[in-house]
This record gives sequence, structure tokens and C-alpha cells, in this order.
Amino acid sequence: MEKKKILVIGSSNTDMTVKTKALPLPGETVLGGEFVMGPGGKGANQAVAACRLGGDVSFICKVGRDVFGDNARRQYEGEGLDISGVLYSEKPSGVALITVDESAENCIVVASGANGDVTEEDIEKSRAAIEAADILLLQLEIPIPAVLKAAKIASEAGAYVVLNPAPMAELPEEIWPCISLITPNETELAIFSGQTVTDEASASEAVKALQSKGVKDVIVTMGSKGSLICNGEGRDFVPARRVKAVDTTGAGDTYSGALCVALSEGKTLKQAAEFATAASALQVQKMGAQNAMPYRKDLD
Repeated sequence: MEKKKILVIGSSNTDMTVKTKALPLPGETVLGGEFVMGPGGKGANQAVAACRLGGDVSFICKVGRDVFGDNARRQYEGEGLDISGVLYSEKPSGVALITVDESAENCIVVASGANGDVTEEDIEKSRAAIEAADILLLQLEIPIPAVLKAAKIASEAGAYVVLNPAPMAELPEEIWPCISLITPNETELAIFSGQTVTDEASASEAVKALQSKGVKDVIVTMGSKGSLICNGEGRDFVPARRVKAVDTTGAGDTYSGALCVALSEGKTLKQAAEFATAASALQVQKMGAQNAMPYRKDLD
């Protein structure tokens, strides 16, 4: 069976990660240990994850004309991504400063740079690539008007539109009918639905509020508990895998990329969630985001 084409539109950052015993308090300087630098950004992470796991993946992002942008493009090409639609900005490429403690908790500061320069006009220029995709994967590290424009074009073309609503942002009401699948965590679900989410039962109720807006499918990621899958056929639950986490940076991005790969291969929503759960469980056992992302052979 021919795999469906996946297009990821989103952010590209250079991640600079330092491992420390404890996260610093305001005004505190701590001596860290291991340092890792590599490409990141939610869009890029999800594109690389999907590509490594066997997807037919194209990636559209915006980078600066600087060493960080050049290095990122070379990295993406090396991964096998189609980056023919990459856009350029006069702003610097995005960077993320990440600190990870010995419990695998992290704090992240992002300088968006070129990511914040993605416009509706940029998306219109990318229309042909969007209309050629079977699955469009979006996040919220680029401006919301650009996300909405991409979702509209893809939806009108009949693509399956997946939105990972992170980092949290207010969304226009007109985007909801364009979304085929949204993957909020418990906090995001509570905000979008206006309801309290504390467990699987309350999450199921909150999901109904999103579906009433026009969203077809919802997967609620509930951290160490697992994932709640809700679609027209009802609801199901996929438990998380118990592993020793070293660094959780990028785990959600691996999940999103894996999810789209499984869907592109004709898997059901629950099967896709199971595949994504397995992939993200492998990812958290190594340091870094893209550096730690698994390959298909690691799961087969």
C-alpha cells in the first residue's frame, strides 16, 4: 500500500540543552554538566520524527540567512526530508535554550526569530504543496493567522488536518471545523473546552465541547497515564509505557510525528496512538529532542 503524503508546517529552532542537577532559581547560577546542541522546534521535531519512522514527509518552515538556518537545512536534508518549500526571513533563525534536571524536568526559553515571521502570504505561496498533502500536521510556534490559513487550504483540499495545540494559544473559532484531529494535553483541553479536567471521565466530557465546534477526532495526551482516544466510534484509552525517562524534551513531538506516520499507513486512531506511545517511550530514554528520536527499526 502506498503511504499517504505528510506535510509538516511549523517552527525550526536550534536547541541548546544543558543537563543540571537542579533547575536554577531566579537569579541563581548553577554549574551544569552535559551540553547538547542540535536542531529543534516543534515543527522540525515532528517532521524529523515522522521521517525517521518511515513517513513520506515534506517540511515547510522559515529560517534566517545565518549559520543556524544553514545548519538546520543541512540537517533536514540529511534526514531525508523534502525541504523544497523552506522559506527565508531577514530575521535570525529561532533558538531555544533548554535546561534539564536529573529528574528529566525541563525549562525552556525560545527566541522565535524567523518563526514569528511566517505570514499568510507565505502560506499562500505554499498552496500547491499544501493541496498535494494527504495529512497536514500543524503546531502553534508560528503565528496563528498562518496556522489558520494552512488549515483552511488543507481542509478545502480534503486533507486530514492534525493540530498539536502547543504551545498553548487562543484559537479563532473558524479554525475548529478545519481540524480533523487535535491532540491537546489535559491543561490545553481544559482551556479550550472551558471545563475542569482531572481524570479520564472529565476529559471525555470536555472532548465533547471540542467536537461540538466541528473537530472530528480528539486524542488527549495525559502524560504518564496515557492517551484518551475519542472519535465517532466512541472512546478508548492507550496506557503509557513505564520507562526510566532521562529527558522529556521532544517527547510530545515524537508522539505527533509517529501518530501521523501510522495514520498515513492506514492504521486506526487507536493503533496510531499505540505506535506513537511506543515511539515517545523510546525517545525519553535519551538526551535531546531530535538527537533522541527513534528510527523505525527501533520499533519493528
